[in-house]
Amino acid sequence: MALLLLSLGSAAAFAQVMPYHADPTARELARDNTVPAIRFLTTADFPPFNFRDASGELIGFNVDLAKRICAEVDVACTIQAWPWDQAADALADNQGDALIAGLSLTPENGERFDYSSVYLELPGRFVTRTEDLPDFDVSGVSVDTVGVRAGSAHEAFLARYIPGAEIVGHDSEIEALQALQAGDVDVFFGDAMRASFWLNDNLDCCGFAGEPYFRPKLFGEGLAIALPAGQDNMRHVIDWALVRLTESGALDELYLRWFPVGFY
Repeated sequence: MALLLLSLGSAAAFAQVMPYHADPTARELARDNTVPAIRFLTTADFPPFNFRDASGELIGFNVDLAKRICAEVDVACTIQAWPWDQAADALADNQGDALIAGLSLTPENGERFDYSSVYLELPGRFVTRTEDLPDFDVSGVSVDTVGVRAGSAHEAFLARYIPGAEIVGHDSEIEALQALQAGDVDVFFGDAMRASFWLNDNLDCCGFAGEPYFRPKLFGEGLAIALPAGQDNMRHVIDWALVRLTESGALDELYLRWFPVGFY
């Protein structure tokens, strides 16, 4: 694994298409389904996934995805926002059919809910200053200072696979990125999605370097749609729609619209 990691080359990354996630066999599961409507639940506090614009309208990547899923299977669609601390209980209480709000795929949640296919994975990525991007080589990170969020899975990844790197822990990923911007560390490593938000406001400073690292057991399984346990018909319909949206390029289109600095 370490040799594979160190063999990866350098490349600045901005708006790439998404990896293929959805299960292609899901197309067969929806043929005899008669779901008449999908009641989506979400939250309104996590831009750019789900939030309210200046006029109060609920918008975001997840909101658009929910609408596209309903359109793909040609059913009626409602999307209702709940406070984050109430959303999972609302789903369990049958206030909706599916929760599209980034509910973690933890063992505890798995006891309460089923999940669709993962529609957005969350890789780890290196970030470096713009002037250093052309010469970035992951093998050189072993002699660099690397800013990370202290105690994070990304810190554990570095300690395991690049043991020579001088790891500098920070209270948050934003602080680690600001340290990179200030020249206090040579490289940043952390959650690519969060880094993309920061890079969107700091494109003159820094950019993604090298390849994305997908480590579900370390960095999380990614984003999937939660459903009440046992609602297999609804889950099959959603998975089928995700396959169709992936194959048509619609999922890529949504990703590029909401993440102008792509994190893949």
